[in-house]
Amino acid sequence: MKRQQEKFTALYCRLSQDDGREGESNSIVNQKEYLMKYAKEHGFPNPKFYVDDGYTGTNFDRPSFKEMSADIEKGLVKTVIVKDYCAIIGLNQKDLENQGILA
Repeated sequence: MKRQQEKFTALYCRLSQDDGREGESNSIVNQKEYLMKYAKEHGFPNPKFYVDDGYTGTNFDRPSFKEMSADIEKGLVKTVIVKDYCAIIGLNQKDLENQGILA
């Protein structure tokens, strides 16, 4: 009998502008550290990073977001963790309040 592949925990990081730093931006480095620590402390297995550094959150045309979405559709991802909702949708709290999404 074929053993079922264990699903992984998607850790999604995004920053719309890089900070001019060589390699990953400081914000992405910090997000990765925070998310990995959170996943370990709360027992989320098999973490996998999806990182869109330098991509706007105002649309979903982001390489790692698309990869993560495809992995979710394939049933490979059990949980998605982000540092805050802005990583996914690119709106800040004031934008969401103005649209009546948050109070």
